[in-house]
Amino acid sequence: MRRLAFRDERWPLRDAFVISRGAKTEAHVVVAEIGEGDHVGRGEAVPYARYGEDVDGVLAEIAAVRAAIETGASRPVLQGLMPAGAARNALDCALWDLEAKQAGARAWTLAGRERLDPVKTCYTLSLDTPEAMAEAARLHARRPMLKLKIGGPDDLDRVAAVRRAAPRTRLIVDANEALGFDDLTRLAPEFARLDVQLVEQPLPAGEDAALEGWASPVPLCADESLHTRAELADCARRYAYVNIKLDKAGGLTEALALAAEARAQGLEVMVGCMVATSLAIAPALLVAQGARVVDLDGPLLLARDREPGLPISGSLIEPPPPALWG
Repeated sequence: MRRLAFRDERWPLRDAFVISRGAKTEAHVVVAEIGEGDHVGRGEAVPYARYGEDVDGVLAEIAAVRAAIETGASRPVLQGLMPAGAARNALDCALWDLEAKQAGARAWTLAGRERLDPVKTCYTLSLDTPEAMAEAARLHARRPMLKLKIGGPDDLDRVAAVRRAAPRTRLIVDANEALGFDDLTRLAPEFARLDVQLVEQPLPAGEDAALEGWASPVPLCADESLHTRAELADCARRYAYVNIKLDKAGGLTEALALAAEARAQGLEVMVGCMVATSLAIAPALLVAQGARVVDLDGPLLLARDREPGLPISGSLIEPPPPALWG
């Protein structure tokens, strides 16, 4: 008989994390633990306020499937029991971890990979004044890629300030749905002039059909417009990249399938995260294998991480130790 335990945890951030929709000073996460015999599998998820999720709701979703989990529901069964979202992510990742421990193998082996390679993550600069963002960029100018948040159509000066402060690093601009189509067509050539590599979710999800047939001078990436494979066909007509996050996809199982199908449809893959501890990031490393862009900097934004955490040197993330996950 399995045992299911779950709880919420709060992890303070090093600095406030600010995007166009608001700010946070802590990562409020949900952890699920599934035990069977001597083995316990763990998964961590972050409720997505953008989609109406909160911690209490995610805990209630997990509680609602307790009987199914404790009587042996498998990962494929879980996909039909729950919708995509943070609750399913926590349970799905916990089941992956449990299966790996029971098999005496690593999770990536169960996923069909011989090894898990290190990945280089970009580092996110929160939305702030141009001067403050430039100072942050100077502090992190040696990183291979920076992602800067913008909050609206008047933020070109922020991008320019970051570029001056970090002239050699690769840049991503993340609008978090804060632009209109006219704003984007005006700004995109300027982003290209500043050597921006990618613009993430410029338009609100549901309003991005305007992108069809438009040749952007900077590649565009779907984030809020993509959850699972159900949205891929629309995204393939509008974007060059898709940002896959386990909390949106509802777990590693769907995220791996989503990445494979995205590539089959000619899309490049970006792998992203919410602000969370290493326990949430470890499963995403499997999806990040071969991804063109990796944004798994959640633990770097915390005042302290889980112990043991992921081995991270600068922007290089090594595979997780077994005591953490997988």
